[in-house]
Amino acid sequence: MRSHKGEARQMGILTRSLCLLCFFFCLPIPGTSAPPSEYQLKAAFLYNFALFTEWPDQVGDTLYLCIHGRDPFGEDLAKLDHRQVGTRTILTRHTLTLNEVQSCHMVFISNTAIGQLSRILEALEGIPVLTVADTPGAMRQGVALNMVRQHNRIAFEANLTAARAQGLNLSSRLLRLATEVEQ
Repeated sequence: MRSHKGEARQMGILTRSLCLLCFFFCLPIPGTSAPPSEYQLKAAFLYNFALFTEWPDQVGDTLYLCIHGRDPFGEDLAKLDHRQVGTRTILTRHTLTLNEVQSCHMVFISNTAIGQLSRILEALEGIPVLTVADTPGAMRQGVALNMVRQHNRIAFEANLTAARAQGLNLSSRLLRLATEVEQ
């Protein structure tokens, strides 16, 4: 059972994270007049997904965030390297094979790899890996979190059944922000 102090701390983290997302949405990047790119925002979402996922102890001290397929993030994802998620440190990497995906804790399945989705999910069966995509219909196909564009904003859908099948718990605070939750 979690203490009220722990819940308050987690709520404070969520509030700060949401403020950060609002900051990204509302302000241009210093030195430019352009708002943040779609994938800068999605990188921020990935970080928040990691923060509000309860990881099993077997994950260890390093949380490997992998991109499977062509990397749409560029330098924006590298900014997550060495960021803290609780007591764990994020390290990003790119995967080319299904065996490599099995050593990840969080995997973003890019549009170029979505055709392999059923094989990827099969390879990850029973392994505590949070699957994330940004492809229409991916949540219904078994991806735990799927980012979508809605009214010119980034939103996300959650497949709670898929996350639980991987031994992961998604925070109720995170789920409240989802546009759709499949249970």
